[in-house]
Amino acid sequence: MRLTPSILIAAVALGAGFSGPTGAQTPPGAPLVQPPAHVPQPRRGDYAGNLEFLLGALKVAPDETSAKAIEDRIWALWQASGSDTVDLLMTRVKQASDAGNYDLALRLLDAIIEIRPEFVEAWNRRATIFFLKKDYSDSLSDIEHVLTKEPRHFGALAGLGTILEEVGDDKHALEAYRKALAVHPHLKGVAEHVKALTDKVEGRDI
Repeated sequence: MRLTPSILIAAVALGAGFSGPTGAQTPPGAPLVQPPAHVPQPRRGDYAGNLEFLLGALKVAPDETSAKAIEDRIWALWQASGSDTVDLLMTRVKQASDAGNYDLALRLLDAIIEIRPEFVEAWNRRATIFFLKKDYSDSLSDIEHVLTKEPRHFGALAGLGTILEEVGDDKHALEAYRKALAVHPHLKGVAEHVKALTDKVEGRDI
């Protein structure tokens, strides 16, 4: 089954008004995928062409080391807002998030999205902050926006899988994780979740 907007909307409905089970914690080793602290400068030229090339290289990367180098270059492209103001605000978002001041991070992201609504990474970062606040409904809504604009966003796909797994929708969590691995086969932490959920959802081979 494909991950369609209707599935995402259903997931939002599942999470509406739900901020996680009492005392819920992120599952150990959950693949919350975030950009690295430092990314290389994106190369000049055609954004779409560069992204296509890097995603193609990521899919066939022979090992984790080479995949991580390619991943960092993809994050560099995704984080290139084209606006000095937005870049400065995104730096402050990271500072606020690292300090645990999620409400400030959200206010900054709201401002960024108002300034540049087409900047997909702002939506992805806001989804992450909502996730960290256990606000799964709003996180899923922002993930839906990210995946509508960039269905190969492996960070958003992994985040979707993590939320769906945490609210008990193992079947669609497995599907989201598999889609993330289809884009990024060496994505850290995801393969373990795929194996565990495959055993749980589809059963072990006899």
